[in-house]
Amino acid sequence: MRIALICPPWLAVPPKGYGGIEWVVALEADGLAEVGHDVTLFATGDSITKAKLEYVYEVAPGSKAINDVMLDTTHTLFSLRDARERFEVLHVHSPFSALAASIETGVPTVHTLHGSFTPEMIRLYDLVGDRAWFVAISEAQKRFHESLQYAGVVYNGIDMAFYSFNTEKEDFVLFLGRAAPEKGWRRAIEAAKLAGETLVSAVKIAHPTEEEEWERNVKPIIPKDWTVMGEISQEEKVDLLRRAKAVLFPIDWPEPFGLVMTEAMACGTPVIATPRGSVPEVIEDGVTGWIVSVENYAVEAAEKLKRLDEIDPRACRERVQRLFSKEAMVAGYEGVFERVIADGRGGRDA
Repeated sequence: MRIALICPPWLAVPPKGYGGIEWVVALEADGLAEVGHDVTLFATGDSITKAKLEYVYEVAPGSKAINDVMLDTTHTLFSLRDARERFEVLHVHSPFSALAASIETGVPTVHTLHGSFTPEMIRLYDLVGDRAWFVAISEAQKRFHESLQYAGVVYNGIDMAFYSFNTEKEDFVLFLGRAAPEKGWRRAIEAAKLAGETLVSAVKIAHPTEEEEWERNVKPIIPKDWTVMGEISQEEKVDLLRRAKAVLFPIDWPEPFGLVMTEAMACGTPVIATPRGSVPEVIEDGVTGWIVSVENYAVEAAEKLKRLDEIDPRACRERVQRLFSKEAMVAGYEGVFERVIADGRGGRDA
């Protein structure tokens, strides 16, 4: 198949620090190229890929430029030149101008729903809902808006070779993510304090709401001898995930997937999370971690931290290999692309 992958233009593929979509795109591009497809990746020039790379911006502008309208529009116009003559299917990972323009090319367009269904996004998707094919990254996400034209559910995958397995854990628990309030950094701190554990945090603090959460709500309560890191490299993240005795994932929003959970489990590290969004699909409660309430997270998570010896690290890794590996994701997208190409509907010809 001749496939175009259109990634947002904010971060390199793969990302050098924080970035979930870009890691998924990196693995998809490499995986599809490895099994013989003709793949063109539209990203930034500092990306590294086994696909053909085309770009308008030589260097990724970074996380502070996320959702910049000018960058998005220019990148879209560049990516879709001669699309009808070049490609059999377009896989659009950015929901803004790229999705709007792709459906007008006449090429079957697939869009993966990486974010949550805010009222603004529902309005956008409804305008193209019968002319683009959608992929949900969890059944929970799909249930939020089932009227769209879905080509399937494909879980995000990770490269298992990169996440080395480790059963010898060190004496700390880990929180990774953004400093947004819904990510639950404060709940992770409270749980670790109650359990008498040391919490290591690696957190992106870039957006104004993240800066406010850090200054107003987190900084005053976090012990001064605990380690707080900013954005870290993928290698640094994996090192922490391998060594941590558990990862705390105390979210309070309908997380569409939550890559950190699979990354942790691949390293043999259990996850203690809340039942929001995709969590019950990713974690097998009592087998690869625990699912506890949002309202009483600190107390319940602290109790589970005393029972970590009940979790078999091998069961954690086996679940990821079976359901959330690069190979499982690539096979899922191959099926999606074959389905939409066979259907024959694309853009204005639909």
